[in-house]
Amino acid sequence: MPERTTPRSSYHHGDLRAQLIAAVAELVETHGPDGFSVAEAARRAGVSSAAPYKHFKDRPELLRAVASAGMDRLRDAMETAAARHRAGSYESVAAIGQAYVDFARAGPGVFRLVFGLTEGHDGDPHLEGKGAACFGVVLRAVAAVLERSPDDPIVRIRAYALWTFVHGHSFLTIDRKTKGKFELQDEWAFLMQVSASILGGH
Repeated sequence: MPERTTPRSSYHHGDLRAQLIAAVAELVETHGPDGFSVAEAARRAGVSSAAPYKHFKDRPELLRAVASAGMDRLRDAMETAAARHRAGSYESVAAIGQAYVDFARAGPGVFRLVFGLTEGHDGDPHLEGKGAACFGVVLRAVAAVLERSPDDPIVRIRAYALWTFVHGHSFLTIDRKTKGKFELQDEWAFLMQVSASILGGH
């Protein structure tokens, strides 16, 4: 099957950066973060091999942009999911977890990129800020349940416990380690149980 490309004529000034990020995200899903070239991303976006360098100085910067965009999508998905339920309810917390797992399942390559030690990502203040914003969604939801400030140490440790449960489950899911006897029949029930178990002791 021929590789999908986007004709140059479809581009408008200013949107090439977003189109390149989308093209690289697709390649990351297919080949992983280390299995493609900037030239390949340019071909998929339908532009010259030099065009990406008008927006990104090198390949690591382009990958960081993909990770950054992925973290924005994850944060938005978690916020949207939580808003569908009453603030302070276990359902709102479980919904955040479900959005997290769904994000990993829908784009395991980008999920791995976001959380992996890919070249140039560690110690990046921009990405660390995006990560803090994602965790902030969990903190606020937990704070509402416990009726405490998001800065309260109890809130932070409970939120961290929830994150580790859901993060581990997400990786086990995309790594296909839950098949067979560990496969969940009702993921929502699992997420509700985890939420209630961790937060029920107030």
